[in-house]
Amino acid sequence: MKHNKRVIIIGLDGVPFQMLRDLSKKGIMPYTNEIISKGTFKQMFSSIPEISSVAWSSIITGKNPGEHGIFGFVDLYPNSYKIKFPNFTDLKAPPFWDLIPAKSIIINVPATYPVKKMNGVHISGFVSIDIEKSVYPEELIHKLKEFDYRLDVDSEKAHKSLDLFLEDLDKTLEAQIKSYRFLWDNYDWQIFMLVFTGTDRLMHFLLDAYENENNKYHRYFLTHFSKIDEIIGEINQHIDKKEDILIILSDHGFERLEKNIYINSLLEENGFLRFENNKKILENISPFTKAFALDPARIYINFKDKYPSGSVNIQDKEKILKDLESFFSSLIIDGKKVIKRIYRKEEIYKGPFMNKAADLILLANPGFNLKANKSMENGIFTGKHTYNNAFYLINKVLKEDYFTEEFNVTNALNIKDYFKCLE
Repeated sequence: MKHNKRVIIIGLDGVPFQMLRDLSKKGIMPYTNEIISKGTFKQMFSSIPEISSVAWSSIITGKNPGEHGIFGFVDLYPNSYKIKFPNFTDLKAPPFWDLIPAKSIIINVPATYPVKKMNGVHISGFVSIDIEKSVYPEELIHKLKEFDYRLDVDSEKAHKSLDLFLEDLDKTLEAQIKSYRFLWDNYDWQIFMLVFTGTDRLMHFLLDAYENENNKYHRYFLTHFSKIDEIIGEINQHIDKKEDILIILSDHGFERLEKNIYINSLLEENGFLRFENNKKILENISPFTKAFALDPARIYINFKDKYPSGSVNIQDKEKILKDLESFFSSLIIDGKKVIKRIYRKEEIYKGPFMNKAADLILLANPGFNLKANKSMENGIFTGKHTYNNAFYLINKVLKEDYFTEEFNVTNALNIKDYFKCLE
């Protein structure tokens, strides 16, 4: 059934504005360049912190973390230091496809596992664990297995062999393309959303290959984006240019990683964080601790009555915040200022879930990658997320006053504007 108007959303996870502009101009992504030439192409801010789970949750709900409840890839259980991994069941604001009567097909949107019953089709994205809980309706699982569908690229292979990793990246992309074509042709829909997350994986491991033409993987990098561009061209070919809305966007940007900075190590070295013994995990925090961090750079004050070993009284909050702000604002490593900006949660969040937010959130200067703790993956990464250079592209000419407020992932899919045609 052909509707008069449709909305198609293509996500390119992590792709920075400058990269898409350059690849389009240089002929690597000619179909995207065609859309840019006839539509509106804007640089866009990500979420804070600039990570996929927070950004995509903001994109699909049109809400900030204080309203949708997702503040990072990890969180803490209430009154505990025990780590939990929030998923789609923890999202407290409805995604756009639950707010409108139109049938939707949603493919590979991060942080939407496990799937729920909805009006259409939903295949969840990173982090998805079990195929049985990643697909709605279940009848599609058999067909996806025929396509050799993968829930995500196996990034662990990159630690063993970049060639094995890239082979898996290719197979993942091929299966996504087969799945999109099948669903596009065989299901009734009015909203179609497809997110490519292999772009993020590629830039984490091989951003240096993009920047260095002599790198053995440089050609591969360009070819991967050419393949995605062909799909963009294919989709653009099959839509009504006058009636249909085509939006292409990223959730955050990327830049070269020069140095990893470990926040909990810094907090410990400077007396803010202590452990009961040599096992330096959050569950061993000492009552002498004033503050601790969760990934990537979210700092929590160790409040009495909020945490098991909490000892900070509420009246001491302001002093500790100022001490932390003073320390991090003056942090110099390798002769460079590490922190670009320090936010208190009240500056950037609003809503009923503010009590879950970190007390301070750090934003790094270029090249510095902020992490709560060391992990095995850090040494192999060449790229890191950025806050200020995501992109937004729509196949319509929008007036400049549409972008009067700071344009970010929270207002990128303005349901009032984009989906009123589906009411």
